[in-house]
Amino acid sequence: MAGFDERTLNGMGVFVAIVEAGSFAAAGERLDMSQPGVSRAVSRLEGRLGIRLFDRTTRVVSLTDEGRRFYTQVTPLLAGLEEAAATASDGATTVRGRLRVNIDPFFSRLILGPNLEAFLAQYPALHLELMTRDGLGDMIADGFDLAVRFGVPQDSTLVARKLLDTPILTVAAPAYLKRCGRPLKPEDLSDEAHTCIEFRDPQTGRPFPWEFHRKRKRLVVPTNARLVVNDAGTLLSACLAGYGIAQVMAFGTQSWRESGQLVELFPDWPDERFPLYAYHPSRHHPPAKTRAFLEFVTSLTAQG
Repeated sequence: MAGFDERTLNGMGVFVAIVEAGSFAAAGERLDMSQPGVSRAVSRLEGRLGIRLFDRTTRVVSLTDEGRRFYTQVTPLLAGLEEAAATASDGATTVRGRLRVNIDPFFSRLILGPNLEAFLAQYPALHLELMTRDGLGDMIADGFDLAVRFGVPQDSTLVARKLLDTPILTVAAPAYLKRCGRPLKPEDLSDEAHTCIEFRDPQTGRPFPWEFHRKRKRLVVPTNARLVVNDAGTLLSACLAGYGIAQVMAFGTQSWRESGQLVELFPDWPDERFPLYAYHPSRHHPPAKTRAFLEFVTSLTAQG
């Protein structure tokens, strides 16, 4: 590989823009470059590195394995350079630019959405792009700076920061209990007299098992549910309407329980937990915009 120079640095910027924009043409528009100019910059960079960064067809541009690894390594470096330039010119770290966040739909709808106005008012130079998805997916390939997801982390190179552990509660609406009676113990849920609503695990594609934890004791109860959903809002609305029994997170559902719209059925099984994590792609110091959003989300989880 030839020595590092300005053209190599420029090529890295073009490469990252292509990954984030999704195509050579879109990157050219973002950088105010012609598409041939973008292609030449990538070809020069590939020549200097001695690897192929993209697989190209007439319709699709995708990262090679080497390109994916290079993107993981170079993105925090460019972000650090950008922040260093901002610090030098402004005299302080500035929260600005575009921040793309992969966000859990339940957290986004009930917790994040109602509080976004104050956050964006605090950082007028920040452009926030929130994408609600069923699962984490591939943060690097999808161009996300940060993700906030419920569930246990899978093995990956991402940095995972736990934000909270929320209890899992088994609940029903008063209308359901009046119609079907209240189950006295978890095993009663296997009875055909009771209707349960299952939630599909986005990581496995199968419904979460109905577990009950009390200290070291763990009980798994088959429910034979007729309704399986993959959206927490649908799960809650069906349960609130009195259709059936559901397992929900304590986080975000406190108001319904305090108002009596949802009744906790087994408070003597209190020890099952479900985590919320924030993810970002590098162990390098994250840029100011990422740190600001992490602080914001952390403050919301503390309130919940």
